[in-house]
Amino acid sequence: MTRIQQVHWELEMDYIGHPYYVSGNAIMHALGQQLPQKTHQHLQASHGMFVPGQFGTFPEEHSQSGIRTYLGSSLPDVESYDDLFLMREASHSWLLDSRPRDALNTHDIRPQSGHPALSHETIMGKPEGARNQQQTTKWYINAYLHADDPDSLPLGGDVLDGLQFGGKRNYGYGVTRLKDTQVVDLDDLDYSRLEDGETFLVEVATPFVLESEYPKAADQDVPWWWKESRRDLREREEKILEQREVYKLQTVDHGQTVKYEGNRPIETAKSGILRVGSHSKYGFGELRVKPVETQSDQCQDSRGQTNGTD
Repeated sequence: MTRIQQVHWELEMDYIGHPYYVSGNAIMHALGQQLPQKTHQHLQASHGMFVPGQFGTFPEEHSQSGIRTYLGSSLPDVESYDDLFLMREASHSWLLDSRPRDALNTHDIRPQSGHPALSHETIMGKPEGARNQQQTTKWYINAYLHADDPDSLPLGGDVLDGLQFGGKRNYGYGVTRLKDTQVVDLDDLDYSRLEDGETFLVEVATPFVLESEYPKAADQDVPWWWKESRRDLREREEKILEQREVYKLQTVDHGQTVKYEGNRPIETAKSGILRVGSHSKYGFGELRVKPVETQSDQCQDSRGQTNGTD
């Protein structure tokens, strides 16, 4: 049994920190102030992804279907592997096309004490004559925890509620409240899309660490099964904070996809959920395996082939 605990926090005050996510390192530090050391040492945290609390529709690969009001504000049930990533894509592809996607997909930036801060809510005006003159979108942080000691999870609401992330916390920034949490057993999920696939891509869901200044953090090359794509990968410098010391990381930038060269896609998928490489304990190295859809006979026909007709 391999369990993770999904957590959904609502931002109650603007956040000053990394613009793409709340790092797993920051989540671990916040939990360290609430937990005894013997419990905290067993935990590992993903990066926290920002999610708008808006209307949405489940993507085709999800186990559920249809439109849900304020889909981004809570945790839907998880039955299949693909369900795990609904709230972990920066593109928020589940947002309704009828909504102003470009605006709802991006945080407002508000200067706070000389620092750019991600707004905890987005307020948009409506056309004259609309019932309400403005619409407010709340922002959430989606993350998950796992532990090498199964008895360490799940964490209770008293531990998860009221955590603060980012800078200027003494001034009240980055305050959250626990909105939702649930435990998922990875061994019980449906992996049939991977079982039925023949060719796969791997998405780098969070940066993969190649080099680290942190002591005793071994340099990691990319996994062997994407060696052919190594020269084409975009890299980016990240940082990790530990005991007030800042350490530089050289990473493969997140959001990229590479061809999967291995022959164990389900095992790779499960490993990717729990993350691979240096600093995986702090959210780096999350991977998603995606099957490549084969072209149908109809698509082949559109290129000039026919099915028994002249």
